[in-house]
Amino acid sequence: MTITRTDWDKGTWMNPPLSARIEDGHLKVIPEKGKDFWKKTLYGFEFEDGPALLADWDSNFAVEVSFRLDSFSELYDQAGILMYQGPEQWIKTGIELNDGIPQLAAVVTDGYSDWSLCAVPDWAGEEVTLRASIMKDAVIIRARTEKHGWRTLRVARFPYDSGNKAGPYTCSPKRDGFEVAFTRWSFTEPDQDLHTDPPVKGA
Repeated sequence: MTITRTDWDKGTWMNPPLSARIEDGHLKVIPEKGKDFWKKTLYGFEFEDGPALLADWDSNFAVEVSFRLDSFSELYDQAGILMYQGPEQWIKTGIELNDGIPQLAAVVTDGYSDWSLCAVPDWAGEEVTLRASIMKDAVIIRARTEKHGWRTLRVARFPYDSGNKAGPYTCSPKRDGFEVAFTRWSFTEPDQDLHTDPPVKGA
């Protein structure tokens, strides 16, 4: 499998964070409290002001983002991948702290947002990799850690052939001082089949 690592400086910030610095090759980001991505459903409010570092996303490639979980401690601390087509169509997926434990989460938005969660308490403190790969009119979202193999989190409609952007995002709706260490951002070969895990190479 060919993995093309993306330099952090190749992305453009959609909503800059409070702080972003490169340290030992990792991107350390502090988001501003209260910023998030959400559209209408249940709560009524609309947010599209969280920090995301985005680059053009060719649908012939999968996108992967890795980050460490050791700083996640408060409700709604979150980080992962933002897939962005426009203000009405976007997906954020990653780890979100909810009910005191890490949860694999996806918010799929097409005019309105929906939210799905899957608890992964045994992933606490590990390095997580999120992966998104477009197939036909959908995106396949998977996640793994160093100790746990790929898990398919979501198959969501994402039928856009052009104009897509993707990259790491983080939000801290409830507290100040949350910092995430992103360890890798890559574009790589797409998934070949929904029921076949992508290989883990060059991580």
